[in-house]
Amino acid sequence: MRVVMTSPYSLSRPGGVQGQVLGLARELRKLGVDVRVVGPCDGPPPEPGVVSVGPSVEWNSNGSVAPISPGRATARRTAEVMRSIEPDLVHLHEPAVPGPCLSALIGFAGPMVGTFHASGELLHMWTRPALRSQMARLSVRVVVSESALETARANWYDAEYVVLWNGIEVDRYASATPTPSDRPAAFFVGRHEPRKGLAVLLEPQ
Repeated sequence: MRVVMTSPYSLSRPGGVQGQVLGLARELRKLGVDVRVVGPCDGPPPEPGVVSVGPSVEWNSNGSVAPISPGRATARRTAEVMRSIEPDLVHLHEPAVPGPCLSALIGFAGPMVGTFHASGELLHMWTRPALRSQMARLSVRVVVSESALETARANWYDAEYVVLWNGIEVDRYASATPTPSDRPAAFFVGRHEPRKGLAVLLEPQ
């Protein structure tokens, strides 16, 4: 089985969605699935099995900065990749984000899975009603949390969703070598930006 998994955000930069896309692809390959990850890359693809559709641009989004790749050139490259791979299934992460995800959603005629990661109030231009009809083309709709479910139903398509929490590559973390320290330590998972709450974690009690 050939699967194309799309990332809306630059795979050369750290992020929760990118981590989920790459991690899920690695786990599926262990099961014998032929997975190609298609998305923007700012430089060489970060690992085998990643196909770049070009560099990203920064877009202020949902309290953060999203490295996306909109435009006709990306749409054209995405279409070329889809024709060359001829996937049996396409898994779109954040299907409505401009770039390879939205291009594949509009252009691919086969079965598609859409995973919605975002939660909260979305003010993006790509939440406009004209795009909602495209969500009806998804074979399966997945959300990563109950709050993402509320957001998806409010912004995209009020239909059936599967709540499937983000996965963790247990072996990868279990085999990590701890950093020796004789002081209290905290483990923070997330980018160092205000909405992730690192300042709250470090705030004196």
